[in-house]
Amino acid sequence: MTTFASYRTKVLHLYKTANKQTSEMKSFMELKNILEQSDIRIVFQPVVSLTNAEIIGYEALSRGPKNSMLERPDALFSTAAKYDLVWELEYLCRRATLEKAKDLAPSKMVFINVDPKIINDPRFQKGQTQDMLCQFQANTGNIIFEITEKTAIDDYKGFCCILDNYTSQGYKIAIDDTGSGYSGLRTLAEIRPNFIKVDMELVRDIDKDNLKQAMLKALYDFSVSTNSKIIAEGIETQDELAALISIGIPYGQGFLLQKPLPEFSEIPGSIKQIIVELNKRKKRELYHTSMTLPVGEIAQQEQAFPSSTVGNVALDYFSQHPACQGITIVDNERPVGLLMKSKFLANLATQYGIALYMNRSIRAHMDKNPLIVAYDTPIEVVSKSALSRKDDDIYDYIIITKQDKYFGTVTIKKILEKTTQLELNRAKHANPLTGLPGNLIIEGELDKLLKENSGNYAVLYFDLDNFKAYNDVYGFERGDKVICFTAEVIQQDLHSYYNRESFLGHIGGDDFIAITRGNDVTELCERIISDFNRHIVEYYNHEDCNRGYICTKNRHGIHEDFPIMSLSIAVVTDKQRNYANILEIVETASQLKKQCKLNWQSCYCIK
Repeated sequence: MTTFASYRTKVLHLYKTANKQTSEMKSFMELKNILEQSDIRIVFQPVVSLTNAEIIGYEALSRGPKNSMLERPDALFSTAAKYDLVWELEYLCRRATLEKAKDLAPSKMVFINVDPKIINDPRFQKGQTQDMLCQFQANTGNIIFEITEKTAIDDYKGFCCILDNYTSQGYKIAIDDTGSGYSGLRTLAEIRPNFIKVDMELVRDIDKDNLKQAMLKALYDFSVSTNSKIIAEGIETQDELAALISIGIPYGQGFLLQKPLPEFSEIPGSIKQIIVELNKRKKRELYHTSMTLPVGEIAQQEQAFPSSTVGNVALDYFSQHPACQGITIVDNERPVGLLMKSKFLANLATQYGIALYMNRSIRAHMDKNPLIVAYDTPIEVVSKSALSRKDDDIYDYIIITKQDKYFGTVTIKKILEKTTQLELNRAKHANPLTGLPGNLIIEGELDKLLKENSGNYAVLYFDLDNFKAYNDVYGFERGDKVICFTAEVIQQDLHSYYNRESFLGHIGGDDFIAITRGNDVTELCERIISDFNRHIVEYYNHEDCNRGYICTKNRHGIHEDFPIMSLSIAVVTDKQRNYANILEIVETASQLKKQCKLNWQSCYCIK
């Protein structure tokens, strides 16, 4: 019996060995035929700008003959590596790529995958690629050698010398699969590539993974400081795309944008529109505060369930979506409850939990009074409402509705993160002296004002008269105090008249701008001028105050008497004219400022 069992084992082993050898022989013959017949297929996947949806180039991807053993690239190249034919295969792929690329627009780049071991091959260094480029009339500046991180680099010093030779000829370098390979950060530090292609595993579900977001933000900061550009690979969902754009990743590719195709294809118009809209939303955030950004802008559109759903369905969903911490219960498109995973699992863990909840409707144990807010509610208002909940409910999802219908959810964590981000954005674009919004935010506020087309507004331009003379006599430090004082006076009076329906920005130097949602600003101007005139004398010494002027050289080097500083206010309203763009407002304000300058005292002109 033992002898028979041993015999069967040997026969089975010989059979498997024979089958394996037959399969290997078939693979070898298939590869041999591909090389001899040049039977390789090249497909192209676009690399897309995530800021304007333009295609910057295409990655060339190789495929074996259709329906063959070596159709998949991993099978194709692993077989070539087994029989030491990688050079021959890559040469064939490179030639086929460049032959097709001759039809590509001169402004587009071609990303060609190259194994690090091939670059070390003497045949690669003999200028064969350059000869191909000449033959197909291609430009070296448009060729990107994409070095995969999945293969180890044994000699960095020698490898970098070879790459330097190619970059000096105009070629560019990309590191592929960053985050999945052998050496990671060392490869980036040694090679200093033009492009860093982030592996799809880092991109997958990045919208739900804070750790991946932090890693990609760090990599993005690294790329900015080293003048490299990041390309995110494997983008498959709109949420992933939105997260990448929010971080600032400049380029991307993946099946969501376009799959690899035999021709140089465009991306769908719908995807272009999504990219454009996501960037518009990101730009709008620069001008928002936590009191102006609608909570719906940061909501996550999660799947909802009807109240008739039974417990085991909810449990299955939580198991299949581990990042999901709660589900919204919706009947007739309106939210009626919330089921948080932690509370649901706690109920199941009780003595009779399984029997009570698994086969019963979740209506019985959902929260019937969750926090529900409208899409347009400012995140600061939502934050206060969320934090006023009972301690047990603090971290429950907040449900967002749009036109009274379920739209999505947001977490308190997301709200706090966004509030912090808005404050940082505001600080980054603020004037360092006064802390008021700077020119980028001012431009955005004016643009938003005109696009709203709601009417009934005023734009006020403030300018200090005789400020330069004051600076020359009293020095820059005292001058800075005057600027801060002016900002404080304007801000206090502006808020007392218009509360939150106003905006104040610091253009620079002694120039300020304010926007009010109301075009009757006569009393406001008189109040600001009155407060300014009453306190500005405190910034002069007694002698100059009593005299009413200071003496210093003018712009021509001649001594001149300059009166105590005054404040000019040029006010542009929509009472008599609808302004089409910012330039028209600025031109009108300039004319009014000239009128104000004719008066040596504080004054205002309104049009």
